[in-house]
Amino acid sequence: MLTGVGTRILAGVGVAGAVGFLLVLDTGRPELRLVTKALPMLCLLLWQWPPRERYAWWVFAGLGLSLSGDVLLEGGPGMFLPGLGAFLLAHVSYIAAYLTVTRGLQAVRALPFLLLAMSASVLLWPSLGAMALPVTAYVVVICTMSWRATALLGASGLSHFEQRAAFAGALLFAASDGLLAIKLFVRPLPGASYAIMLLYWAAQLSIALSARGPRTESVSAAHPLAS
Repeated sequence: MLTGVGTRILAGVGVAGAVGFLLVLDTGRPELRLVTKALPMLCLLLWQWPPRERYAWWVFAGLGLSLSGDVLLEGGPGMFLPGLGAFLLAHVSYIAAYLTVTRGLQAVRALPFLLLAMSASVLLWPSLGAMALPVTAYVVVICTMSWRATALLGASGLSHFEQRAAFAGALLFAASDGLLAIKLFVRPLPGASYAIMLLYWAAQLSIALSARGPRTESVSAAHPLAS
């Protein structure tokens, strides 16, 4: 993995790309939006290379799928569904990463996200039309990803910092997607795109941070109902 100067260069390029995208978010040319939007995720992927074990490989796959989603969503309204699909698969990859650490059921921790999925579906359903099924599936998957990130807390296999990073990333991702869903399907939210992107990048950075160090494979995974 990159260290020192290489990490600082990637961080600088990623931040420059993020700032550039925010500057052209509403008025920029499509090709400039595409390049600047892709840079932060591309830098995270390079920073993660090479992944060291299963957890890091699944996170790497999620970052790559997220980059694909970013690119697809810049292709116009007709590319929304493929972009949504790429991000859904990214969340599935993060779920798979978290399951390499623990498969403990953690039913109590699942309850808030079950309620969130139900509430979001009820709120969004009347406005979704033909997008009802794919958006509802996406809501279920991201809430599952958040639940599995919560299940990491206190599990063996990740350091306390890495557990908190994965958990924070899941919550930030859910907040970003929640704002986006309200903006797209419920009512316009002027200026929300800036918050959506900042939350999104913070989420991806947090998840990437959880995969930077070597670790032992899951101990609690040996018992599917471990607490």
